Amino acid sequence: MSRKNTIKNKELSEDIQEELSDAVEEKVEETQNFLRSIFAPKQLSMYLVTKNLPFIAFLAFLGLLYISNRHLAERTVRQIDRLGREVKELSWDYKSLSAELMKLTTQSEIAKRADTLGLKERTQPPIKLEIVKEKK
Repeated sequence: MSRKNTIKNKELSEDIQEELSDAVEEKVEETQNFLRSIFAPKQLSMYLVTKNLPFIAFLAFLGLLYISNRHLAERTVRQIDRLGREVKELSWDYKSLSAELMKLTTQSEIAKRADTLGLKERTQPPIKLEIVKEKK
């Protein structure tokens, strides 16, 4: 297997290839050892837990804060939706009452209601009264 140097476009010698593969293998081994040391049962001792207890409490507090913020946002959205429906309903009531009032204040409706009281609509134009003042 021949590899080329990307800088000089020359083939690498076998010694350099072996050194590179050994370096890569060492890095892989170090990474595996690091991961094993983190998740080893002896590392999860009581000392480690008590040492990191403030951080764990902080994470729990952030979780509670996140959950409460989510509930508050959902409650606000529900309230906005409920108020929007209430505004629509009140708008419909306003429009129906406004139309009914317009109908009741027409001249023909007023004449019908006045007729039940014994009042009649005047058919003659109003008379203008003039007062003559005498000069002294």
